[in-house]
Amino acid sequence: MNPLDFLGRIKVKLGIVIVLAVGTAFVVNEVGINSGLSRELRIAVAVVLALIMVQVLAMGMTKPLRQMARAAQTIAKGGYSLRVSATSRDEVGELARAFNAMAADLGEVDRQRRELVANVSHELRTPITGLRAVLENVVDGVSAADPVTMRTALAQTERLGRLVAQLLDLSRLDSGVRLIEAEAVALAPLVEQAVREAALAREDVSIRPSVPDDLVLRADPDLLAQVLANLLDNAVRHSPPGGTVTVHGAAVGPGVRLAVEDQGPGIPASARARVFERFSRLDTGRGAATRGAGRGRAREHDNRERS
Repeated sequence: MNPLDFLGRIKVKLGIVIVLAVGTAFVVNEVGINSGLSRELRIAVAVVLALIMVQVLAMGMTKPLRQMARAAQTIAKGGYSLRVSATSRDEVGELARAFNAMAADLGEVDRQRRELVANVSHELRTPITGLRAVLENVVDGVSAADPVTMRTALAQTERLGRLVAQLLDLSRLDSGVRLIEAEAVALAPLVEQAVREAALAREDVSIRPSVPDDLVLRADPDLLAQVLANLLDNAVRHSPPGGTVTVHGAAVGPGVRLAVEDQGPGIPASARARVFERFSRLDTGRGAATRGAGRGRAREHDNRERS
């Protein structure tokens, strides 16, 4: 630790360093005169001792700056784990702490970007694989091109289109182009449509909606449908064979509470903080077929009415 770390201003530290250097030169000069040393020797000794003192004090003051230079080079190469030691209270210490916060934010953004690419690829591959299987069966003569088979292919195509639309909406929301357009929405028909689409994913899981027919709320219907589709998709995907998914809707005060419950293993306590991160997945290495870790046993979406 730098002995001047307790000081809160860099200019005060520089002033103290100058005073100590001058004082050292004065003391050496006085001692040299009393000892009978020559003028040249007194000057040489005073300069050497002053430089040593300045070097020792300045090294501690500038150490965070040197660390930040190395850390910046590491970050430029894609490494975000390096941190700068920030023990001083001056402007350099504040800069070091701000640098550490920036490095942590960049590391988190990079992690989310990697997960985004992996999870979007996985989500797009699922309907593409299903659509390919249906079409291959029709081409090979395994299945006939009857209305049931074509509806299955159409459902996979529509799911793929929804995923692409969600990505576009996410980009528009981030850029401020896509605005939330609230309007009066009847919740029961919206839930019924989402249930019909989610039921196509698995035949061994039943979905039971329970929403009053007269329940109306103010929301963006497209965005609300996406939220509900995501909840039901996760609930169905991670339910055990023969499981049941329930959808409850009820008025709560001035708003509406919509809850989706399944019989899956639930979300571990250690991973609950990441539930609302975009495209987050408890285990990116698991697919839907593993039935591993779901998005939670109970999920709810509160939509507060806005005037």
